[in-house]
Amino acid sequence: MIDVLKSYILQNWILVLILGAFLIVLSTAVFLNKKSTFRMFILILLVFVLSIVVFAEFYITPSTDNALARKILMSIRYSATPFIVALVIYALIKQLKAFIFIPASVLLIIDIVSIFTGIVFDIGSNGLMVRGPLWIFPYLFAGLYMAFLVYILIRRSNKRAMEIIPIVFLSLALLSGLVFPFVFGAAFSQMFCSIIAAALFIYYVFSILQLSRKDPLTGLLNRQAYYAEMDHNGKDVTAIISIDMNGLKEINDKQGHAAGDKALVTLGICFLKECKPKQTAYRIGGDEFLIVCIKTQLEEVKDLVERISKGIEKTSYNCAIGYSYNEDGKKTVDQLLKESDEAMYSMKEIYYESLK
Repeated sequence: MIDVLKSYILQNWILVLILGAFLIVLSTAVFLNKKSTFRMFILILLVFVLSIVVFAEFYITPSTDNALARKILMSIRYSATPFIVALVIYALIKQLKAFIFIPASVLLIIDIVSIFTGIVFDIGSNGLMVRGPLWIFPYLFAGLYMAFLVYILIRRSNKRAMEIIPIVFLSLALLSGLVFPFVFGAAFSQMFCSIIAAALFIYYVFSILQLSRKDPLTGLLNRQAYYAEMDHNGKDVTAIISIDMNGLKEINDKQGHAAGDKALVTLGICFLKECKPKQTAYRIGGDEFLIVCIKTQLEEVKDLVERISKGIEKTSYNCAIGYSYNEDGKKTVDQLLKESDEAMYSMKEIYYESLK
């Protein structure tokens, strides 16, 4: 037993160190809310358990007397990979429902059936693994999850290099865990847990480094980032869109601040979805938002306002929206902001007048 433990530690010591560091950072940082932190803890535990399963599978592989045990371990390994990526999505993406685990659950059933039928994998008479007719399913499911993770992270990002680079790094790390087994053989599967742990930890560290520029609740850039951007690129601003949520105080008073936070998160996701490159959303404070457009045509600005309005209509919330455009290029950022605020407050007055 001691020799087995030594072998596991020797093969997985880097993984143990990374997961330990991850646990320490999660326990001391306040980057994620309690629910997301709990999901990350579950993710770390699942990666650790999977590393034990993978070690056990390859440890008993030379033996031809443990075919059933090997099949069970392979079933767990093949099923765990999509579950891990699904849990990554569930932990990182706000307001995502548990339906994300449905495809992984379907694969789990298929892998369990394969233990007895060999439709995904089997053990040959020579003790070697044999692929079944559905052998591609575990890779296909994991690949689709990874593609969805990258897509939704980019879709809900501010389209800035400081966010895109960590996403690209995470996607390449996950992709290597999916592709490299075909290049280097099944032995590479033993490295998958270390790869995903390192990728997630580095992505998490990148996210912490971004905290000084991002609003932790909505994921939008914050007021400080807005001022810094205007100092550097103010001359390139062609339009500013001012957005103010209607009725946030009433939500907080009647339903509680958790409901108010949910409203702000929902709106933040809406703005991130609709903004294209060179269109950046900021949460300036409270229920006040700005979208700054760099070198953008007037039709693109109008189209953005229309997309945002339609996106808000799909929620149960309401916002006042105003915009200004620097048609001749002579307006300063302050002038644009003043004009967009005036247009927004006019719309806000109309909304509250309609409630009387």
